[in-house]
Amino acid sequence: MRFTGHEWWALVHGMGLGALFLLAFAGGLADLYGLKRALVTDVGVTERMRRLRIGVTAMAVVAWLTVITGTWLVYPWYRAKTPTSPRSRLLADPSTAAWHEFGMEWKEHVAWLSPILATAVAFIVVYYGDELIRHERVRRTAMTLFVLAFVFAAVGGVFGAFITKVAPVS
Repeated sequence: MRFTGHEWWALVHGMGLGALFLLAFAGGLADLYGLKRALVTDVGVTERMRRLRIGVTAMAVVAWLTVITGTWLVYPWYRAKTPTSPRSRLLADPSTAAWHEFGMEWKEHVAWLSPILATAVAFIVVYYGDELIRHERVRRTAMTLFVLAFVFAAVGGVFGAFITKVAPVS
């Protein structure tokens, strides 16, 4: 089985960066939630905060890499002005035209909220540091933003998987 250059970039964008994003989200959310039970005097707080900073920063970086590779590498091939482009194939069939109309609109616009929110969470964690243990409202806000970042990315990923199944970039 051989992949074209376009297929490799689509794979890196969707499966590679998507998997890293999922791992960073799971670790970051677990660490944020775990701060609820921590005390500033706990021995492991420093290590936990270091791990949390790395996890949320990694998630923000991976989210940015995902939308950047999708927008400037994969998306132009999707939108090519040829009758065989994935966009043309989706729009040619009335049963799949909605995948482009709604799915790609989500991926083009709403999915950009994911790295923005992930960056906001990384800023909150770096700025507040150990104080997140005491400030429950800030910690809950960070967790809410973190989950929203994941939801926006997950919906975009699901749409991307469905669109790729029907009209892959090649």
